[in-house]
Amino acid sequence: MPRSFMTHLECPKCSETYDPGQIQHLCRCGAPLLVRYDLERARRHVTPDDVARRAPTLWRYRELLPVQHDENEVSLGEGMTPIVPLSRLGARHGLPQLYLKDEGLLPTGTFKARGAAVGVSRAKELGIETLALPTNGNAGAAWAAYSARAGLRAVVVMPQLAPEITRKECDITGSDLYLVDGLITDAARLVGQAVGQADWYDVSTLKEPYRIEGKKTMGYEIAEQFGWEFPDVILYPTGGGVGLIGIKKALDELQQLGWVGQRRPRLVSVQAEGCAPIVRAWQDRQRVSDPWDAAYTVAFGINVPKALGDFLVLDALYQTEGCAVAVPDSEILAAQAELGRSEGLFVCPEGAATWAAAIRLAQSHWIRPTDKVLLLNTGAGLKYPETVAASAPTVPLDGPLPLAGRGTHH
Repeated sequence: MPRSFMTHLECPKCSETYDPGQIQHLCRCGAPLLVRYDLERARRHVTPDDVARRAPTLWRYRELLPVQHDENEVSLGEGMTPIVPLSRLGARHGLPQLYLKDEGLLPTGTFKARGAAVGVSRAKELGIETLALPTNGNAGAAWAAYSARAGLRAVVVMPQLAPEITRKECDITGSDLYLVDGLITDAARLVGQAVGQADWYDVSTLKEPYRIEGKKTMGYEIAEQFGWEFPDVILYPTGGGVGLIGIKKALDELQQLGWVGQRRPRLVSVQAEGCAPIVRAWQDRQRVSDPWDAAYTVAFGINVPKALGDFLVLDALYQTEGCAVAVPDSEILAAQAELGRSEGLFVCPEGAATWAAAIRLAQSHWIRPTDKVLLLNTGAGLKYPETVAASAPTVPLDGPLPLAGRGTHH
């Protein structure tokens, strides 16, 4: 039995197909390419019970991933992140079936490890030696780590305002790191110019077909962890949107495999009010988004003014009867603090944005008390220490410890 049932690459806009054995980027029409599999054949050869007996990493779904030979698998143990019940928060806000999937426990501390693991593995299999990408920070850190693991060179370009820890991650794993005075769109422009002149492989978001295959394993895991069912609502922080697109792709594939039923979760794209092109497009019922001017948010990972795959994100929302919600930075930081104090979770601001959005949707009755609701935390809060204001005494304690608690902290 083959390791992978991959058959071809396909354009979701014009349906043109491409050979996955050749190095590919975008379709000739400019759209991203998606990996397709022989799902009928896969259905005959692998079952959920087969998957359950395998090691708890994303590679347990290997027949539905694009890496064809075992020796090309590049892994740091990524996958099968926990789904944590949020019983205290849920009771407080009338959501008794509230959960969070914590991607902050992955290698490099974010969900970006999934796309990097599969993307780097496939690049290695195709004989690529140098990878280049623009990043808001976390993707660069992940691709740098997995490139080092594979013995490949990584060229990373990120905004100067990206979290400092991600720069250090790129340094320690030996990537060629460059900082740009601007946004990720400015970094992308520089990468595009460079790959046109050098023999580098552009692994920018959705400009190669394999990052999304790693991200879709979140959807496979969610279904498996809920007993091969999906929750009613999944909230996802959206910048480039690959994670949400991947979850929708997983849903489609799992339904064709017959591993899940036909009931679909309502997908929610969460953005910050300071950068909400998907929300604006969804509100106007558009098929694509317009670029967002003067983008800024404390949730730096979703500070993406224009996503290449915006039409795929919007299609996912329309096809699942989902929605898009923008929340202000003040609510994001409040949600981050509430998750920490009520549930012991130090989530990244992007993940906290999903809780802020869930509160709004519950208050408007779009989310019902009977709904099973899943928040996606895409990274560890430890990577964003600047989002938490110091509240400990700023001078050494002189005397006995106070016996009373610290207000809302007790």
